[in-house]
Amino acid sequence: MQKYGQHFLIDQHIITQIVDAACLLRAENVVEIGPGKGALTRILLERGIENLTVVEIDPQMVKYLKKNILPQYSFQIIEENFLKFNLASLPQVPTEFVSNLPYIDAAEILDKVLAWPHFKTAVFMFQKEQAQKIRAKAGDELYGPLSVFSQLRARISPICKVGRSCFAPQPKVESAVLAFEKITPPSIAWEKLSRVVTGAFLHRRKTLFNALVLSGFEKEKILVSLEKCGFKPTVRPEEISPENYVRLTDCL
Repeated sequence: MQKYGQHFLIDQHIITQIVDAACLLRAENVVEIGPGKGALTRILLERGIENLTVVEIDPQMVKYLKKNILPQYSFQIIEENFLKFNLASLPQVPTEFVSNLPYIDAAEILDKVLAWPHFKTAVFMFQKEQAQKIRAKAGDELYGPLSVFSQLRARISPICKVGRSCFAPQPKVESAVLAFEKITPPSIAWEKLSRVVTGAFLHRRKTLFNALVLSGFEKEKILVSLEKCGFKPTVRPEEISPENYVRLTDCL
């Protein structure tokens, strides 16, 4: 059961809050990532969620779902690692994602979901500190690339905090649930934006100017771009808002 390091959600109050949020944000198609023993799956189906697809990496959990839930309800089970799963195989309609995300892959899974053109909404559980990073604003200690990339693509709302006792076995950290609603992303090449933002925070203890120089950008271009955006050469990476990183990338 623990080959994939699962922590199974057992607190019914938390399960209800996640399902309530998912039903409120309901899209045409729903995908649950890593359902495990189906704590969320069963309640989603009982609430009348249709067109549900679950993607589960663990063969033992797939067998469990087929034996204990599939006979009672109609939904699709895909046995695969979500990070390798081809989203293009899903119906090309507005889609909602739901998951108690695996901590180790949470940021990568979130990025894949937010980048998919048919993403509409999501309700995800994260490690508490990671959730704080996602919602952090410019100037906050935890503000960084995860904050920038998430906030430029979704409206993010807190749903609930989740204590360690809500799982079996208990994890070593606390968790939090966030809801994501798609917003129109900036019309800029994402790979260019990613290079600027990643480069800036790779050397976050330095000024933005020095960090970008160390990341391979030309000094003169950086100075001209900072001035055009209204920033002093001494500005630091954590002081720039997501929207201003888009402006800076456009200038660079």
